Amino acid sequence: MTQEFDALVAIVTGGASGIGAATADYLSARGASVAVLDRSVPEDGQHFSVACDVTDGSQVASAVDRVVERFGGIDILINNAGIGAVGPVSENDDDEWRRVLDVNVLGIVRLSRAALPHLQRSAAGAIVNTCSVVASVGVPNRALYSASKGAVESLTRAMAADFLQHGIRVNAVSPGTADTPWVARLLAAADDPKATEAALVARQPMGRLITAAEVAHAIAYLASPLSASTTGTVLAVDGGMHSLRLN
Repeated sequence: MTQEFDALVAIVTGGASGIGAATADYLSARGASVAVLDRSVPEDGQHFSVACDVTDGSQVASAVDRVVERFGGIDILINNAGIGAVGPVSENDDDEWRRVLDVNVLGIVRLSRAALPHLQRSAAGAIVNTCSVVASVGVPNRALYSASKGAVESLTRAMAADFLQHGIRVNAVSPGTADTPWVARLLAAADDPKATEAALVARQPMGRLITAAEVAHAIAYLASPLSASTTGTVLAVDGGMHSLRLN
């Protein structure tokens, strides 16, 4: 692998599992010093880890300070922390709407705001947000989750416009249904897990779930200093779900 991330410091939120863990490993393998932020972090993990709830502004500020104290700065912020929600608008109460938006949207705001002074001092400042194909494709029983990811997509472009003057690139990756612990929990809770999994696979043109490693590769591309002219982009990693119609 090329080492284009040598001497760069990256924060990955939600980095203890799934796409976040795959991204932390990928960036580290390509030379980055990686800090993992998550609500629960392993004590013996291979990356510097800080327990952090992205809905708590004081925890966010403290976590960013600890990363800077450890590594001396921040060059890359991967806003990957997120939670899901299932159901149409009739089934998600106000408290669940507030909780999901607090994590999926305001979590990005809090981390980006706290990291901004450090990203401004970097010659390779970059933010990558984890969005979802449901931001632009309507699927059943995902009203709240889709709304939160639609906000992430719009927020990404607005941040890209705002931060351009500071030399910070802002992009997003938009995965299809990925083989992650959240999807595993979704299947486990289903009345018919096998049928539910088959339906998830069937709606993706490539006929399989996306892997966390594939999404991590896309995140690394967007974060890389070799992609210095890429900003305001939402990169789909969805097996063709957004753009292909095969029947």
